[in-house]
Amino acid sequence: MVKNVQFKIILILTIIAAILIAGVGSYFLISLQTTYINIASTNDIQMLQSDLLTIKNNGMMLSIYAVFAFIIIAVSIAIYVVTKITMPINRLIDSAKKVATGEETKKQDKKAAKEIDEIAGAIDLMTNELRENLNEVSRQKNQIETILLHMTDGIIAFNMEGKIILVNPSATRLLRIMPEEDSFEKIFEKLNVEINMEKIIYLDNWTSSEERVTLGDKHINLFFAPLKDENERPNGVMVVIQDITEHVKLDNMRKEFVADVSHELKTPITSIMGYADTLLEGEYDKQTQDKFLNVIASEARRMAKLVTDLLALSRFDNNQVKQEKEEFDLGELVKKCQEKVQPQINQKKHQVECFVTANVPPVYADKDGIERVVLNILTNSIKYTKEGGHIKIYVGFVYNDAYIKVIDNGMGIPEADLSRIFERFYRVDKARTREMGGTGLGLSIAKEILDRNNGSIDMKSEYGHGTEVVIRIPTK
Repeated sequence: MVKNVQFKIILILTIIAAILIAGVGSYFLISLQTTYINIASTNDIQMLQSDLLTIKNNGMMLSIYAVFAFIIIAVSIAIYVVTKITMPINRLIDSAKKVATGEETKKQDKKAAKEIDEIAGAIDLMTNELRENLNEVSRQKNQIETILLHMTDGIIAFNMEGKIILVNPSATRLLRIMPEEDSFEKIFEKLNVEINMEKIIYLDNWTSSEERVTLGDKHINLFFAPLKDENERPNGVMVVIQDITEHVKLDNMRKEFVADVSHELKTPITSIMGYADTLLEGEYDKQTQDKFLNVIASEARRMAKLVTDLLALSRFDNNQVKQEKEEFDLGELVKKCQEKVQPQINQKKHQVECFVTANVPPVYADKDGIERVVLNILTNSIKYTKEGGHIKIYVGFVYNDAYIKVIDNGMGIPEADLSRIFERFYRVDKARTREMGGTGLGLSIAKEILDRNNGSIDMKSEYGHGTEVVIRIPTK
């Protein structure tokens, strides 16, 4: 390429020189021709000499101008060539030499390596921050999903169009949501809940946000709340579903408990007041007075027993019962309890048999509490077994538990009542129980005592054929 440039420059300068020479030559020829023509017409020798001198001088001046013009053109071309072609070529050659020697490469490599290290460091920092942020988002997402998956309360979120955007398994189970029920309207129309989604979103401070529904045997509480985005603009509705069946049952039990206590206290108080007023109104013979006083005393004892049982349950509920656990022989305790109820056994002419398995390990529990439990079970068997009945008592050992099994051929308990037999004031036959002096709290107290001694009580019964009660107490 350089050779081509040099050839072109020489060619251009040759052409320019030829043009200048041709121009000067042409000038001389024209001038001489004009002079000869003048001489031929005038034949004046002096004029010829003068014209030749003038031509000579003009030719010299023209030659000088041509030389200067050639020099200027050549210099201009040289400057242009140096600036536009030679210098870039020289720089390229120098760069090539430096590249060949490795100096420029090393500098560029060092600079490039430094820049690459800085960029790599920045990229690593951004990558680490991004990874940490993504891990944090993923961790929070997994935590929320886990919480929603295992929550006992149901959660449903709806968008502004009323379509489900989130629902957890508890909500599906509690509301019995079918696959085709995918909107606010479909779900709550089925439940006969009259609630407007727009009112919840835009009038949440003026609209009731809580509803209670009944599905079969379950009581469900629904709490509605508007969803908002980061700019506090409405974004949908969230519904929290709570199964309050147990709360409703406990509330009903509390109401029944209050009613039962009131009734149990009112009946003996009414009897006491009636008989006392009767005695005060007139004079009666000794036999009548004794009869009335016996009724008053019996009702007073019944009230005292009821109050004592209520206080015992209250102490259990408030953890105010002081238990003094000790080691004792369960077989001896059962025999002692049998001796205490022997007068009642004789009165009803029952046949009672007690069998104690050999080598029953001693138990470690609250002896007074266990004695109260055994007396309660034996008393119930005696009360609710007809005269001349048969009661068997077994004391034995299974695995790490000592047990007491009481079997009678009494009235028995209907199967429907067995699941509630340990509830407070629950009676299978209220009239029969009240007539026999029961308060309906004995089995509740027995269960509380056994629970606090890590024991248990189970009951099997067939109505009209008898009852079997099994008490288990851990051995030492």
